[in-house]
Amino acid sequence: MTAARRLPAGREAARKFGWWRAHRFLILRRLSQLFFLSLFLLGPWFGIWWVKGNLSGSLTFGVLPLTDPFIAVQSLLAGHWPQTAALVGAVIVALVYALIGGRVYCSWVCPINPVTDAAHWLHRKAGMPKGWQPGPGTRWWVLVMVLAVSALTGTIAWEVVNPISMLHRGLIFGMGLAWTFVAAVFLFDFALARRGWCGHLCPVGRFYGLLGSKSVLRVSAPRRAACNDCMDCFAVCPEMHVITPALRGAAGDTPLILSRDCTNCGRCIDVCAMDVFTFTHRFDDTDAPARETRTRPQPASGASRAA
Repeated sequence: MTAARRLPAGREAARKFGWWRAHRFLILRRLSQLFFLSLFLLGPWFGIWWVKGNLSGSLTFGVLPLTDPFIAVQSLLAGHWPQTAALVGAVIVALVYALIGGRVYCSWVCPINPVTDAAHWLHRKAGMPKGWQPGPGTRWWVLVMVLAVSALTGTIAWEVVNPISMLHRGLIFGMGLAWTFVAAVFLFDFALARRGWCGHLCPVGRFYGLLGSKSVLRVSAPRRAACNDCMDCFAVCPEMHVITPALRGAAGDTPLILSRDCTNCGRCIDVCAMDVFTFTHRFDDTDAPARETRTRPQPASGASRAA
């Protein structure tokens, strides 16, 4: 491996395409997360009540109700039938994320994502080992447990410990117990399990992944034959296992990333100096050459003449 391959992920892309091109989706995600968070803080901080509520449930301009469908499901299991407006809001949100990809919520909306990304960055910067990794089915167990506790206790169980709601409360009411939940998530990802919270524990991500399992918006690797094995995409992907089937598939395998775990964060697009990835839709049937067409050894000149 050459020295160039030991550069930080995205450095080659920045040299080739420029800094903005190598960070555009990261910057746009941060702006998106800040935008959605700001909408909920305008009222408590400045008295501008365009949006009342939080990401669990809100009312925009006094007309549009929006409800987290994960909260709505827990409410129903707990035996509390939501008001009609709340149910309508849950259906609206569910349809949107079913169309664009459920885990878009995780990478483009969730305010905890910058917290876990910061923990991951510091973890790598400090050169710490990967650490303990919960099993691949842990998120399923946490999701089932949350729904079961809601049904058994008659409460919306996840809201008791939801770090997203805790962060929102902390920003409004100041320092307090809420911040300990946010700090716990940061320390868990930094010191115990690299990308452990979003990648292995958070039931919200699993729920939204199910919601958007057949979504239209997808990342694809239509130029996978150009891949030079720099591994930058794997280094930045929060769910790196989703890349392999599309990038390293055999001839005839789709270049689309179809896994429900994909967050559509776009970082693989950002950092790829070979311009392998792009955003597209799940009906894109572009025939991407397999990587074998690029790596197939060529016959020596002597062998060619002998033939």
